[in-house]
Amino acid sequence: MRTVHLSRWHEFVEHTDQLEGWAFRGQHSPHWPLVSSLTRRLREFCPDQRLWPLREARAMRVFRRKAHIHLHDRTALDDELRCLALMQHHGSPTRLLDFTKSPFVAAFFALESATEDVVVYALNTPALWNLRPRFDPSLDRDRIDPRLPGNFERYFASNQLPVLWFGEPTEMDGRLMAQSGLFVVPGTLELSLDAILEAYGDSDELLQRFVLAGGMRAEAMRALYRMNITYATLFPDLVGLAQSLRYELEAIWPRLIEEYEQHTVPGERA
Repeated sequence: MRTVHLSRWHEFVEHTDQLEGWAFRGQHSPHWPLVSSLTRRLREFCPDQRLWPLREARAMRVFRRKAHIHLHDRTALDDELRCLALMQHHGSPTRLLDFTKSPFVAAFFALESATEDVVVYALNTPALWNLRPRFDPSLDRDRIDPRLPGNFERYFASNQLPVLWFGEPTEMDGRLMAQSGLFVVPGTLELSLDAILEAYGDSDELLQRFVLAGGMRAEAMRALYRMNITYATLFPDLVGLAQSLRYELEAIWPRLIEEYEQHTVPGERA
């Protein structure tokens, strides 16, 4: 996997502008492996990897039994990928890795709460579209498509095939649309995404890693705000609006300084 270290926001813009059609994922730390939230959870609290498929299956089963209480449309529970997307949307650890077609959305998620260096991964989805794993070239993208009935159980839930698929559920929710999102679905939970990609070709050609210096955060966040990339737009609901106030608190607007100067009595200024 190729790694590029960047110290200025314009460098990130210039590099990602060359990656037409790629997918991106932002993470808070360059030291975190590129694995799903489910893998991280299981590694921490269930070291016996033999049980991982059973635990994932049980989590999905429990969700399906109880989620109907909160849903107007229960059909999402009948489709494995839509069910996993719904679980992910509401905070459950799943095997799905969130990616976005926008490098700027990925940068926002990486930098929004950053105090140190962060990372944005870039996945060469145009090249991957027609690639097949070397260990079984018959396992092309169409054959393993988890949106097709029975395919999730056959190619993913068994946790035995180091394959990957990327795309969107048959029906997308508002957040996925707002974030230009897509999911990467790994066939094995034990391996990181870069390890799985080794079966598909040169990892340097398929995956890049941009390490963004923490010092660029202020510049980047101002640019992203001007692009209207905020929690309020990426999460078009009350939760997103509330979370967007975090940046409103830290941003220094000239008007606020003027009001402070006008209403502060001389000798009492902080």
